[in-house]
Amino acid sequence: MNINERAEKAVYLKTAGGYNCSQAVTAALADQTDLDEETLKQISAGFCAGMGNMQATCGALIGAGMIAGLKTRGQRTLLATRQIQEGFGKACGAIRCKDLKAVQDGKPLCPCEECVRNAVLTYGSVMGLE
Repeated sequence: MNINERAEKAVYLKTAGGYNCSQAVTAALADQTDLDEETLKQISAGFCAGMGNMQATCGALIGAGMIAGLKTRGQRTLLATRQIQEGFGKACGAIRCKDLKAVQDGKPLCPCEECVRNAVLTYGSVMGLE
C-alpha cells in the first residue's frame, strides 16, 4: 500500500465512524509497526480532540508521532516527530485542535478529514515512504 492509499484509508476510517483522528492515523500506518490495528486503536483512543478538550495537539498528529516512535524504535524519534509536526503545521495551518477547528468564513481552518490525511502524508514524507 502506498502512502496515498494509506492516507485515504485513514480518511475512510475517520469518516466511516468508530475511529477518532488519532486512531485512524495509527490504524492506517499499522504496517509500519509490529502491532496490529486493534492494539494501535486501543493505544491511541485517548488522543482525540486535542486530548479531549481541544486545547492540545491534534490527535492525528499525535498518532503520526506514535507510529514514528514505533518505526524508529526510539532512535532519532524526536527529530522525526519535529519534522512531522512542522510539515503538518504547514499543510494544515496549525497543530492545536482548537486552532484547526476555529471557524473562518463558515468553515474550520482544517477539517478532521484533512488533518488525518495530512498527518499520514507528512509521516510518509518524513519517513521516506512513497
